[in-house]
Amino acid sequence: MPSRPTNTPERSPAQSGAKPLLEVSDLRVSYGAVTAIHGVSLSVAAGEVVALLGANGAGKSTMLRTISGLSRPRSGRISLGGEAIHRLPPARIVRLGIAHCPEGRRVFGSLSVAENLRLGAAARAERSGMAEDRERIYAMFPILRERMTQSAGTLSGGEQQMLALGRALMARPKVLLLDEPSLGLAPLLVQQIFRTLAELKAQGVTMLLVEQNINLALALADRAYVLRTGEVSLAGSAAELQADYEKVAAAYLGARP
Repeated sequence: MPSRPTNTPERSPAQSGAKPLLEVSDLRVSYGAVTAIHGVSLSVAAGEVVALLGANGAGKSTMLRTISGLSRPRSGRISLGGEAIHRLPPARIVRLGIAHCPEGRRVFGSLSVAENLRLGAAARAERSGMAEDRERIYAMFPILRERMTQSAGTLSGGEQQMLALGRALMARPKVLLLDEPSLGLAPLLVQQIFRTLAELKAQGVTMLLVEQNINLALALADRAYVLRTGEVSLAGSAAELQADYEKVAAAYLGARP
């Protein structure tokens, strides 16, 4: 995947002064007596791709689950377009424009590919254009058209990831949350998924991406945050972080650069 020239870096919407579309302020999330997120703040502007990096257990998936309403914050605020969403049920958050593509794909295995895609659009307030959106997904992932009547549980891991992404896009989200889209996939499939994400970025799709592959994530993203044990240990533009990989690795692992 081509990266941006370092001598003429593009300015992301956030760097150009755009107001955040998604904003998380001083978020704290606990599981019983264990605090998973310690006062994290982050933002994503419309049309921006922001990566959330960190080792296993850093709190990345918890952050996405809390934004989508699957986990409840102990304190803090999450807003979408200026409207607070952190106390809303997940179905309402989906209708407002947050689509979550979870780790491990989690397709409905007993349903067909076509039925999974229809479910992705179930919460849409605007029902028109569903057929066109489904055709767009099939054009993006031609193998899904070939498998449209096949049970999703019989698909390969890569095909299930394509379906999970397609299902999320059927909601026409304002913000797409992606949790480890490359997890468990062969290298060629990983490259295909990230080419698709780059195409979505070019179309203006706003994304918050959790990804273990630092190089792929930073090549796609405009900005990134590095989490360590539930706190932001480093943040900056993707170009800056790419240029100082040792600093990223130190923040990632908790060592001093």
